[in-house]
Amino acid sequence: THNLPPGLEYLNQLDRIIIHQQVELLGAILGTETSSKYEIKNHLGQRVYFAVEENDCFDRNLCSPIRSFTIRIADNTGREVIRVIRPLRCNSCWFPCFLQELEVQSPPGTIAGYVVQNWDPFLPKFTIQNESKEDVLKIVGPYATCGCFEDVDFEVKALNEMTTIGKISKYWSGFVNNVFTNTANFGIQVPVDLDVRIKAVMIGACFLIDLMFFENSLDGL
Repeated sequence: THNLPPGLEYLNQLDRIIIHQQVELLGAILGTETSSKYEIKNHLGQRVYFAVEENDCFDRNLCSPIRSFTIRIADNTGREVIRVIRPLRCNSCWFPCFLQELEVQSPPGTIAGYVVQNWDPFLPKFTIQNESKEDVLKIVGPYATCGCFEDVDFEVKALNEMTTIGKISKYWSGFVNNVFTNTANFGIQVPVDLDVRIKAVMIGACFLIDLMFFENSLDGL
């Protein structure tokens, strides 16, 4: 564990990670986008990290689901341990040369890995890469991301896409909560012995999936 990036030691013990978006009442009332804040918890609901999105008002309100951002993730002492960077990219399978790519750093300034969108005419697909841009895992979403009152699962697969080793789930948390606040609640399930750097990249993938498929939705309602 002495070779792990500082602050990621705790991820070494986890096979389930919960990400809960904090409700911004002013934004919910006025219908405007405010900087997103998230709590990252273990399966017992104990907060492990706290995340804050950084961008400007123009990006949030005019470029909403395709906006560029930097998400800074800090541990409970306030030390930044993960940085997620998303440039402004296209969000359509009709532009395969300019699809989504997200960079995850841990510690900040040191590459931990990447999330790269793959072109597919029917399914949401992504590749998880390590710091050397070598493919490690695949993420394959469903044909439809509207849950219709149930969870939506993005399966985490081996590179051959034949073996499922985990999933990223968008939890449906109820009509009233979603209609009036549109908060995000996600769960990540991965093998406990997965490299902690790749676990950090999976957290970045979760943020990307949220913005691409659920930012402006009512979760299938």
